[in-house]
Amino acid sequence: MAEEKNTKTFAETVFEAEDNSAATISKKKLDKYGGLAARIFNTGVLSPSEMVWPGFSDLATKLLATVEGSYRTLYYTKVLNIDLTYIALIEVLIGLYDALNDPIMGAVYDKTRTRWGKARPYILLGALPYYMASALVFFGGVFFGHAVPNDPRKIIYIFIMLFIKETFSTIYNIPRGHFLTMQTPNPDDRIAVGLLQTYIGGVGSAIVYSFIPFLIDFNERGMINFPMATLYATVAGLTAFVGVAGNIMMAVKCKERVMLQPKPAPLTKSIFYILKNKYMLRNTIAGLSTSWISSGGFTWDLVAHNQLFGSEKMPGSIANFFVELPQNILNPLSVTFIPSFRKFFKNNRSAVLTLRIWDFLTMLVMCVLTIPFIEHRLFICIVSSVCLGLNAINNAPATVFEQEVGREITDYTEYMTGERPDGTIGILQQLIAQFIRPLNTLFGLAMIKWSGYDMSLPMLPWAQNNKIVYQRSFFLYRGIGLISTVINLIPYFFYDLVGEKREQMYLALNERRAMMAKEDNHAEEFSEIISQIED
Repeated sequence: MAEEKNTKTFAETVFEAEDNSAATISKKKLDKYGGLAARIFNTGVLSPSEMVWPGFSDLATKLLATVEGSYRTLYYTKVLNIDLTYIALIEVLIGLYDALNDPIMGAVYDKTRTRWGKARPYILLGALPYYMASALVFFGGVFFGHAVPNDPRKIIYIFIMLFIKETFSTIYNIPRGHFLTMQTPNPDDRIAVGLLQTYIGGVGSAIVYSFIPFLIDFNERGMINFPMATLYATVAGLTAFVGVAGNIMMAVKCKERVMLQPKPAPLTKSIFYILKNKYMLRNTIAGLSTSWISSGGFTWDLVAHNQLFGSEKMPGSIANFFVELPQNILNPLSVTFIPSFRKFFKNNRSAVLTLRIWDFLTMLVMCVLTIPFIEHRLFICIVSSVCLGLNAINNAPATVFEQEVGREITDYTEYMTGERPDGTIGILQQLIAQFIRPLNTLFGLAMIKWSGYDMSLPMLPWAQNNKIVYQRSFFLYRGIGLISTVINLIPYFFYDLVGEKREQMYLALNERRAMMAKEDNHAEEFSEIISQIED
């Protein structure tokens, strides 16, 4: 047998299923555990605290993602007074560093086996330095002030903080991103946790979107005097506190139950496992093909809200409150549609396709109706409000279905290979993405230049005094993402892990897990599931 393995060609090594995977173990051997496997798949095992704590950890994730995603460029330009050229150079350098440390961490993570589990030790130890470094990035305005443009101290400070943040981001985020799939093999458990994460995390986004636009708008109008440096430092400090506390509690309170191969495959082999997962490979190609597209990272939402929705009498932040009111009401209510949508759609794939096309069409209609009439404030407010409300109706179901499809794809890797190489399987993706990252940065700068938007002017209604500038700004706010949406939907048209094929995969996968738990001594947490079910 050993000689046969040694004579395998490279193509056979890469493309064939592993000898110990659920796809290749004899059906006769697995059938002994069929009844148990079916109960594993259909029995929830998570306690209430194990469902809630991941949601609280996601609160900090969304706080940070919203600040970094929507208001990072505004912070660099308006608070630190640094030219975006320096920021682009820093991000390119950090991207090159990231291309080196991501593969190393991915390999280390996949080989980790401790009595605490695979992911929990990294979450427990990595959350504090990651969130502290992330927060300190936004304390720069408090430390250095605004007066001196392109102050070398500020540029060096931002580079050091982003370097430290990226180091611990790799250590923390790879395990954190895959933790839920390690908690339970039951899809209903995972959907429930994913839903809680979505809505508790949504509170984090709402906190940022509620305070920053209002404070910026009122500051620009001279109605209040709340320094932006203090605002960013406050939000960053809150994020760090919630992130550290939430993640430590999650690591302590939540167990890992999904089985792992005792001796993981070598890096030289597992790095190619993405080639054995056609679903993941298609999504990766689609994602990489759009990763260069960027709006420039500027605060285009504030441009739309404060300068297009507002007037001399009506602050834009208040007008935007009414524009987004239908969305803010319907978004949490959309959770009530999940049971109906699950009955209506035959499988997760059909749900994702239908609901994401729904999202695409509402945003397309918004752009088509508003951009040509951008100077008509009341009209674009009404159209935006209606389209955002229609978009919000399916938010919870679309998120839940999409997350579960992602977990099905991850489980397919385990089914085919007998491994869960969550770290190393992404090495090829990460390396390609990091080489594309400079292109993304350059494209983003080009988009800011193309918009013609003058960042030195105050963010007051129609301050740019140019229709074309605002049309392009609104396109960068709502329209440019439509390109990525279309391309990333294409793989779902070829997604066939549905119906009987999906059921057979999970049956074989859980039969293998049950077999390992019964026959191996290392399966403590999974054996606990079996004991609960058998009792």
